[in-house]
Amino acid sequence: MVTEQEHGTIVWHNGKLVPWQEATIHVMSHVVNYGSSVFEGIRCYDTKRGSAVFRLDSHIERLFNSAHIYRMQIPFTYEEIVDACCRLVTANGYKECYLRPIIIRGYGTFGVDPFPCPIESYICTWQWGKYLGPEALEQGVDVCVSSWTRIAPNTLPSMAKAGANYMNSQLIKMEAKLNGYVEGIALDPEGYISEGSGENIFLVKGGTVMTPPLYSTILPGITRDSVIKLCQRMGIPVLERAIPREMLYIADEVFFTGTAAEITPIRSVDKVQVSTGRRGPITAEIQRQFFDIITGEADDVFGWLTPVAAPKAAVQHEPQSA
Repeated sequence: MVTEQEHGTIVWHNGKLVPWQEATIHVMSHVVNYGSSVFEGIRCYDTKRGSAVFRLDSHIERLFNSAHIYRMQIPFTYEEIVDACCRLVTANGYKECYLRPIIIRGYGTFGVDPFPCPIESYICTWQWGKYLGPEALEQGVDVCVSSWTRIAPNTLPSMAKAGANYMNSQLIKMEAKLNGYVEGIALDPEGYISEGSGENIFLVKGGTVMTPPLYSTILPGITRDSVIKLCQRMGIPVLERAIPREMLYIADEVFFTGTAAEITPIRSVDKVQVSTGRRGPITAEIQRQFFDIITGEADDVFGWLTPVAAPKAAVQHEPQSA
């Protein structure tokens, strides 16, 4: 059970700060019955220059995009959500934490039709360490290819970070854990590599970094995009391409990326050792540059960090109409 020390005592709800215990919904809310929610996962880091949220603008832009795909009109501006995230970190007294903005359809009617249901907006915070284990960043993790296929195009939109999509993720995760693995990798409907249950995936072969494209039904990950930008800055070639399953077994390096997972090496797939079975040199260098930026050891050359003390949206956005 999550304790009060692990989660914040205050939640942002529809523009107000309320006690954690009061951030509740009715059991007949549309989101409970039909999974109608979109959300984000964001990290705030305790940097050498003070607390700062990693790529807050990009996360909130994706939140609005996800809501737009599902015809959900967020009743707040982009700037108000950005400001609320920073205010909530301060209100809960955190130096670093995980943030979860979530937009849901609340209690309205009892049918599938979502339009009569009100839109509810929440932001929660809690303390969350290394998602795949504290030792995973260096030692790597053991994973499997899942028997569950990732959602197909034109069924559920994979570009939306929607709660309903994560029923598929749960099947992937549960199967992996019950079979003794830390995580599972799903294939897309064409049999190519897609992503983990909650992470994007990269492979390294012959000095080239590869990652599945958007048409492999992946979520357009913010950390994924960050790794691509870091590779480009380092002069490492990056290919977004369809990747066959067997590449996992013969790659020089494989690693996950994600807000929760950050950059986590994979040391084996289906009990087949990846190269030397330890973190490879390109993965290690990408990790180093990534963590140097988010801890404040290096200059924030990409403008990825939003200081909590002085929140300011880097790009001006207006909420899109449903």
